[in-house]
Amino acid sequence: MAKIYHNPRCSKSRETLKLVEDAGVAPEVILYLDTPVSREKLAEFVDRSGLPASAFLRAKEAEAKELGITAKSDPDAILDAIAAHPRLMERPVVETEKGVALGRPPEAVLSVL
Repeated sequence: MAKIYHNPRCSKSRETLKLVEDAGVAPEVILYLDTPVSREKLAEFVDRSGLPASAFLRAKEAEAKELGITAKSDPDAILDAIAAHPRLMERPVVETEKGVALGRPPEAVLSVL
């Protein structure tokens, strides 16, 4: 089982998808803007990746500024904001049996393939 939470308009997301496919993995592609990630799944990303909630936040997005959410905000508030506003999720996220990795840079996902 391999999944990529993908935004085809994002160059890093496209690069990461290609890297995963070139590694011989055919991931399930989840367009997270069309199918938002649940609050529970976001918390799982944090737990399984070892990264802080702030790593999954696109703090420069207008919605983050409007909500007053920054990388220094409470982790629960960050996850709540991302769940309510999918554009705030940093992408791409790759999930496999081995763990969860954020494709920033794309090569970072190799550890979970």
